[in-house]
Order: sequence, then C-alpha cells, then structure tokens
Amino acid sequence: MNGSGLPHNPDLRELIAGKRKWASSLTVEQAKTGFKGWHELAYLPHRDEPGLIQMVTFHVADSFPASLRSEWQALMEIEENDERRKQLQAYLDKGRGECPLRQPRLARLVEGAFLFYHGTAYELRAWVVTPNHVHVLFQAGDKPMGQVIGDWKEYTARQANKFLNRRGKFWAADYWDTFMRNAKHELQARNYAEMNPVKAGLVRAAKDWAWSSARFRDQHARLVLEQPAERGTSPARSVT
Repeated sequence: MNGSGLPHNPDLRELIAGKRKWASSLTVEQAKTGFKGWHELAYLPHRDEPGLIQMVTFHVADSFPASLRSEWQALMEIEENDERRKQLQAYLDKGRGECPLRQPRLARLVEGAFLFYHGTAYELRAWVVTPNHVHVLFQAGDKPMGQVIGDWKEYTARQANKFLNRRGKFWAADYWDTFMRNAKHELQARNYAEMNPVKAGLVRAAKDWAWSSARFRDQHARLVLEQPAERGTSPARSVT
C-alpha cells in the first residue's frame, strides 16, 4: 500500500503497454473527443473505446471504512489485478459503511441518472444499485466511458449531499471496468449484476430488488425500458 492508501501496483504501466500492442487503435478523431483506449487511472487499468460493452462498478466513499481496515487491507495488497478486484467486490457485498443508497430516494436518484441518457449517450444492458455500490452494464456510444461515469457520479453526488445535508466526497474516486469479450461474457456480467442483491442476502429473487434492471425483463429475459425523452414529453416504449 502506498501513501495514498491505494494498493501498490508497480506492474500496471507494463500491463497497459502490453494491452495496447494487441488492442484496436483509436482514430485521431476518437482521441480528440476524449477516448483514451487502454490507460491507467490511480491504480486501475481501463479500456475506453467507442462501441465497447462495459461492466462498470463504483462504490460509495466510505465502503471501506478506516475503522475496519483490518478486514480489507490485505485485499488491497493482492498483486493480481483480477483476483484483487474479485475480492474487493465481494467485500462490498458485506455492506460496510453508512450505505446511503439503502434510502429509496437516493437509490432512485442513481438509477434515474443511468436511465436518463439511455438510447442517446449509451445503451444500457443491465444495472443494479445496492446500498453502497453499483454495477452498470452498458454499450458506449460517441461519449467516452470516463466522461459518462464522471457525469453520473458528479450529478448524483451533488444531489445526494443536498438530500443528506452534508458536504464532502460521496463516491470513491475510481471505478472498475471490464469490457465484454462476447455474448456469453455479457450474459455472465448481466447475471452477476442482477443477482447481486440475492447474493448479498437482500432479497430472495432478483426481480424483488427495487433498483435493478431485473424487474424490467420480460418472459424472454429481454430488457424492456421506456425510451428517455425530453422533459415535458411522453416517453415511447423500446425493447432491447
């Protein structure tokens, strides 16, 4: 662990350089609009390209409480990136911290932010809002993933702090993302997100959780959403 409290990850730059050798290259135009391809942020690797289907996870700032450091410090020091992420996400399911997203108004706020630009800036595939973290599966459009996530976090943090009558950091700074290699990988990610409340012991069935895409699936498991519309107009139905 370094002085910032983040895990020491000296091999990250070498990892990113290796991935850039085989990953598709961005065009000049895409780079100008803010896409970064494979890059590092803090201590995590990210891949940001148009059209990628991404599973993204981010969490409330106090989800790893300092008072419980003995529970999670060893997880931060796991060297292998995928295993560290797996263990840290499992820890999130323990529901540590204040868990402000347990409050329906705040959970509705975050889910609404995801839905607002569905069909324009990106295409939602699945999501879940749990008491202290979220998972979102979406396909990037013309707007870089980092900007999409930044917009979600900035807006919801500002509104949540107003509701809670507080100041300071609401979300942790970084996020995890995994691009979907194929349809099977996407299905696994979708199931992981929608089954998260069941796994965490919050509900017995995925459709019982009020802040998840599971409740919008029809009998064929298709996601049926209302197409976001401009304020003051009626949304049209869409099926993805």
